[in-house]
Amino acid sequence: MERRRGVTAGHGALSLLDWRRRVTALYAAVRAEPDPPTAHALWRVTRDDLLARHPQSPVPAADRPAFAGVPVADYDPAMRFELAVDVDVAPWRLEIDTGSDGIVVLDRTGTLHVPGVGDLDVWWLSGYGGGLFVPVRDPSAGTTTYGGGRYLLDTVKGADLGGDRDRLVVDFNFAYNPSCAYDPAWACPLPPPGNVVDQPLPVGELLPVS
Repeated sequence: MERRRGVTAGHGALSLLDWRRRVTALYAAVRAEPDPPTAHALWRVTRDDLLARHPQSPVPAADRPAFAGVPVADYDPAMRFELAVDVDVAPWRLEIDTGSDGIVVLDRTGTLHVPGVGDLDVWWLSGYGGGLFVPVRDPSAGTTTYGGGRYLLDTVKGADLGGDRDRLVVDFNFAYNPSCAYDPAWACPLPPPGNVVDQPLPVGELLPVS
């Protein structure tokens, strides 16, 4: 759940639509692939291509010719879970000021109890159609991973690893850097306290190479 500050119009709106279509198609291919490491390899290559070449990439245009991809840890099958969402949680609403784009409202809809990792809150994004949002920040933030934390799921933007009515696929190998890791022109919410864990997560995207 992130937004580039400012208004998108004209050709920018169409290229943003194309970006979202490509991301949605990528995650559909990930969900359709029965072998998680193979899905992860596809995800990594496709994300690098989008970041390097697409007009809507959060990598600044001047930096794209030298962009060599995001470091990603090797796939660890022990970091993939299919978890029930515990919906017996107290209501909690966050209102996040994104600057020129206004207020984004998040409502806690449940909690994931992740074995060996800890609890992660699941948020419902109320704006523009709604969707689930699960960020995470672990002790590696600021050293080997982005200091502001990473995102696991953001279904409004297509980042959906699957599941069914009551369960979600939670695969930390697919934790990715928010757009503000590349450019401060983006507004990216930090993981709230219910999405900060004490267990290091040495998988997923690592710190971008500057």
